[in-house]
Amino acid sequence: MAIGILGRKLGMTRIFGSDGTAVPCTVIQAGPCPVVQVKQESKDGYTALQLGFDEVKESRINKPERGHLVKAGRGNFRHLREIRFENIDEYPLGKDVTVDIFIPGEKVKVTGTSKGKGFQGVMKRWNFSGLSDSHGHEKVHRSPGSIGNNTEPSKVIRGKKMPGHMGCRRVTAINLEIVDVRPEDNILIIRGAVPGPKNGLLLVRKLK
Repeated sequence: MAIGILGRKLGMTRIFGSDGTAVPCTVIQAGPCPVVQVKQESKDGYTALQLGFDEVKESRINKPERGHLVKAGRGNFRHLREIRFENIDEYPLGKDVTVDIFIPGEKVKVTGTSKGKGFQGVMKRWNFSGLSDSHGHEKVHRSPGSIGNNTEPSKVIRGKKMPGHMGCRRVTAINLEIVDVRPEDNILIIRGAVPGPKNGLLLVRKLK
């Protein structure tokens, strides 16, 4: 059985439960994702499926990519991702992986690229409280404070929490619950928030 699928984040909404409670949900357009390559233990050293998502015109990809995708005979795709699992016999080359592999109530993990927030200071990036706002402090309220060390080792230790680029990182949210599966629309509805902006690429996988 396939354990994952590629999708696009459409946005967030809410669904009302039978008891009237509002459940915040994320709507994901997932698949169908054709199998464009099959990795085998005897040849590649492991078993996996490479899935394609978001079909594009032939002119949008380069010649090596076209040569790779023509073997599956399913078209050209903007995104290719590999999902490793043991049983690959159920999904031969060219077969679609759809949202039917999930059921409501199932737990999944969702991987995406978080929103980029540019260069940020320590108060926003690391939740520092800032320096004192009392008399004598001028233009230092949001600074990190002392970052140095003693004469030995007389340097800033690697990994010190400092201002810098924030966001735009690969993030995985785990233990999310599938609220609804709509195969006719290729839609997954997942409880809670997932990483990334609207239209961001997501990888939805089952929890082992």
